[in-house]
Amino acid sequence: MTSLRLPQPRSIPGRRLALAASIMMATVPALASPGASDAAVTARNEGIVRDAFQRWTAGENVFPILVAPDVVWTIPGSGPVAGTYLGLQDFVEKASRPLVSRLATPLVPRVHHIWAVGERVIIRFEASATTTGGHPYRNQFVWIFRMKDGQVAEAEAFLDLVAYKEVVDKNEPRP
Repeated sequence: MTSLRLPQPRSIPGRRLALAASIMMATVPALASPGASDAAVTARNEGIVRDAFQRWTAGENVFPILVAPDVVWTIPGSGPVAGTYLGLQDFVEKASRPLVSRLATPLVPRVHHIWAVGERVIIRFEASATTTGGHPYRNQFVWIFRMKDGQVAEAEAFLDLVAYKEVVDKNEPRP
């Protein structure tokens, strides 16, 4: 039996590059060509999230519909709002309400892009509002969702935590 022998990279960086390339080549086909059922799940989840963001932009509170009551919502980073929240109520009370209560106008998102593969949906967007002190608030976000049964089961939210903290620290909550 004859085996095919490929030339071996001579340097350590060359070997690492070859290893990385072989790993990438092994995983890309699986990601690039989902099966028919995966494509349907992808389309459904992307549609749910896209529709929710359109409705949010129009002023509707979509979180109770979009996000599962038992969601696990994580905000990576450091600062008072970073951490993992167990359940929608926990997230709303400890992370959302401190900010939203200090906004005089609703937070309005502007979606830049939505990517979806299977149960994963990633949304890159910015959102803006006016604070109770009359100042503009703008932030950029990347949210990564794992969908289950048409709702967000897990979320990871990346945002500028300094901008968040400034609004909370420098503005009075609405009565």
